Amino acid sequence: MKKYLTLLGSTGSIGTQTLDIIEHTDYKVYALCAGRNVDLLAEQIKVHNPEVAIVADEDGVERLESLTKGCSTKILCGREAIIETASKGVELVLSAIVGIAGLEPTLAAIEAGSDIALANKETLVTGGELVMERVAKNNTKLLPVDSEHSAIFQCIDGKDKNGLKKIILTASGGPFFNRTKEQLKNVSVENALAHPNWSMGRKISIDSATMMNKGLEVIEAMHLFGMPADKIDIVIHPQSIIHSLVEWKDGSHIAQMGLPDMKIPIQYALTYPERVYCGEEELSLPKVGNLTFFDPDYETFKCLSAAIKAAKMGGLYPALVNGANEQAVDMFLNGKIGFLDIGELVYGALSLDVPKKITSVEQIREVDTLGRKYVTENANIKN
Repeated sequence: MKKYLTLLGSTGSIGTQTLDIIEHTDYKVYALCAGRNVDLLAEQIKVHNPEVAIVADEDGVERLESLTKGCSTKILCGREAIIETASKGVELVLSAIVGIAGLEPTLAAIEAGSDIALANKETLVTGGELVMERVAKNNTKLLPVDSEHSAIFQCIDGKDKNGLKKIILTASGGPFFNRTKEQLKNVSVENALAHPNWSMGRKISIDSATMMNKGLEVIEAMHLFGMPADKIDIVIHPQSIIHSLVEWKDGSHIAQMGLPDMKIPIQYALTYPERVYCGEEELSLPKVGNLTFFDPDYETFKCLSAAIKAAKMGGLYPALVNGANEQAVDMFLNGKIGFLDIGELVYGALSLDVPKKITSVEQIREVDTLGRKYVTENANIKN
């Protein structure tokens, strides 16, 4: 029997790969949510015939309607439409909207009783306490799609977590592994977007280059697996073959391995607890050859230090640095600040005073705005 899937972020990297995988599962697409990539969304509508499709604004609605004449899909736009569609109670909602924009739709889907396949880091980074409370209250599954968190999930699934000593997140090191601050002074946007192993969207690629993504993953892992920040380590693994691992109290380690391809974590979230083959290339260890590991450079990559410090400070500090980072990355992508300025601004935001307890989504949004404001007011804008 077919089950229904709502895909939040259908035109991004995770979204397009999810739609490639759908044919290997029991899911039918109920809704597709995109931003401004109307042409691609139109093609997705023609192939998957969802009941609902959502774009960013009215201009997108008009163009999408003209591109999908004859299709029965209802076309909507805007934030409220996304939240309403997420709350329809379908079997699974895959949350892949970039940034804090994914928080409210994900919460709405949880409240409606849908299981969540989570590919949006910021949902747990900014509102982890609220999200996990509502997951428990509504007895829904929260299945990680990030390759690192999927790896950890696979390593500990079905095991007694009381025996867990440590989580170890691997990081490729991004395009600037082993670079010094001096070498990063004049990094261009094109350089920062050129990830050596993974194909990702622009914002996530910059987060990888600054290593902010790994700091956000520490915060995410704290909520997903109930581990404090000081029990989560990071190791640089340039080959991206070991996606993450765990250490048990007896000293043994269990790792999940595979080629750097998001299709396996996506399909596992869609088919859990079953496993299906979706045509991925198989891992050959002799072909890979050597696996190497290094400590992170916390001084050069200030974003990583800022995120981990925020994790230890708790409360709304993760939401604060996340907002600051989103603003700083946007300014870098638009040529307004330098690459190293991102880390300095994000770390600087931690000087602000914010509440230590999360009480509402509105509170999270206020702190997010505070972080963005700090960046715009303290950035040294390029001429």
